[in-house]
Amino acid sequence: MALVAPTSQQAKEPEARWLRVRRLGLVPYEPTWQAMREFTDARQADTPDEIWVLEHPPVYTLGQSGRPEHLLRDEGIPLVRIDRGGQITYHGPGQVVVYLLVDLARRGIKVRELVNLMEQAVIDCLAGFGLSAERQAGAPGVYVGGAKIAALGLRVRNGCSYHGLSLNVDMDLTPFGWINPCGYEGLQTVQLTGYGIRTSVEAAGEALLDHLERLLPPVRPKAPAGN
Repeated sequence: MALVAPTSQQAKEPEARWLRVRRLGLVPYEPTWQAMREFTDARQADTPDEIWVLEHPPVYTLGQSGRPEHLLRDEGIPLVRIDRGGQITYHGPGQVVVYLLVDLARRGIKVRELVNLMEQAVIDCLAGFGLSAERQAGAPGVYVGGAKIAALGLRVRNGCSYHGLSLNVDMDLTPFGWINPCGYEGLQTVQLTGYGIRTSVEAAGEALLDHLERLLPPVRPKAPAGN
């Protein structure tokens, strides 16, 4: 997983040393999940946060409290039990996935605030494409007219987050019909191209990344010794 260096403008900003972006392309799910866990376990106080932007081949993921009966039909797509919250969801080509590996305490935010931030970044990103989206109470994610266009799921360990969010851009939505997405029977799943928005996964990922970086609170300075 090659590190993509900040732009020259970013490098001038003090915040740049605390945030790195990895653009990984199409990568298999399980090795990426393991890499997130290893990165989080190995973090030190001065380890920069990272945001990974990528796609996955077809895979279902089932959260810690997920119920396998939400997989309604086995069509040969791998099912991976993982350590995020939430139920079952689908990842596949044409969907941008963003993982946020963030030291929450260092930025002065709590898990619920990070979830709100992620949802707002998606809402703002979609507004930039001319699409009005919203939250739904008690159902994390982002919705357009009651249909889900972006899913969220996090794990926090030792005060640091991993996993993140997915935004449907231009993909085959059929596998969502073989599950109860996020545990909700009959939940409709939509994507950008369904609203006439023609953009690449890469371009959507960059737009979403811009909003995440804008909304993510800066690292708090350390208190002087003895205070």
